[in-house]
Amino acid sequence: MNIRILITGFVFVGASLFYGPLDGQLYGQQGSIAGPSTGFVFDNSSHVLRGIRGIPGASLIGDPVDFGFEVAWASVSPALDSAVVADAKGAIHVFQLNGAQPVERTVDGLANDGLATAQHVVYSPTGTAAALYGAGGVQMLKGLPGAPAIAGTLSLGQDYSSQFGTASLGKTRRSTGAPLAVSDDGAYLLRVSDGGLRVLGLAGDNRKLADVTAGTLAAFAPGSHDAAVVDPETGLALIHDVAGASVTQILTAPGSNIGLPVSMAFSPDARKVFVASAAARSVTAIDVSAGATSGASITLACDCTPAGLVRMGGVFRVNELGAGPLWLLDAITTDPHLVFVPAMPQ
Repeated sequence: MNIRILITGFVFVGASLFYGPLDGQLYGQQGSIAGPSTGFVFDNSSHVLRGIRGIPGASLIGDPVDFGFEVAWASVSPALDSAVVADAKGAIHVFQLNGAQPVERTVDGLANDGLATAQHVVYSPTGTAAALYGAGGVQMLKGLPGAPAIAGTLSLGQDYSSQFGTASLGKTRRSTGAPLAVSDDGAYLLRVSDGGLRVLGLAGDNRKLADVTAGTLAAFAPGSHDAAVVDPETGLALIHDVAGASVTQILTAPGSNIGLPVSMAFSPDARKVFVASAAARSVTAIDVSAGATSGASITLACDCTPAGLVRMGGVFRVNELGAGPLWLLDAITTDPHLVFVPAMPQ
């Protein structure tokens, strides 16, 4: 199979322009100098959010974003235009990002008291909605980036366990009952509970979609109520309209080349599903577009241990910031490929 690792020289751009991370257009920015921006990554060693400056394949880890307080963790939306940030005391703040400039937005009803305070974040595919959750349940946030508002609250029930990694690290949620995916309209949430994949809705829906095993992952398609589900024992499937008919389409069989999954996401155009495997040290792209051969795939080997698939516009961050390079999946083109960002100087 074809494996393409793109390694290029570094390009530095200086101009009074801002490069839109989603649509690739150039916008005038009076009185400032900025170049292309690939996204953001949380620096857990320094507790700061850093920009990734440049374009995929020619980028560097940049300076910290100044939120005006000490940061415990930060999670940036897939559209790179908003961030949910916890301060050193655990209080939650919601920011709109204009380039790398944060502007805090007031969110009425945002829980910031004890156990009800959000400890983790799951964004919808395009970042218009998010699930803020902790031991007290889930607050569904809509209207991102400019008009965030709490749309409602969902209970996680008795089987929920909050023992898992920090939201800022973007790690896969493996704990019992943790939210797996949120729809772009902020109306539905997918989670695994009592051996089943369930869909929960703000209107009161709580319905079992399928029997699943431990380690099952799910992802909503952008702008849709369709979802992809990967079960380590049964393979990958699409569920069309989880809020309605819930018709299942099998894409891969057990024992396929996906490996043990740690994260899954749709491509920005919803024509592919990406599955990352830490054990296989790879990312597999499966074609799910209409009329395509069901389950047609390509596997990209990574010189890293994938920890997740964190969307940043048309790029997905595959691992966490550490002593080695940061790896990115460039999903903008029809030929997805892996590129790296050099490690920060020690």
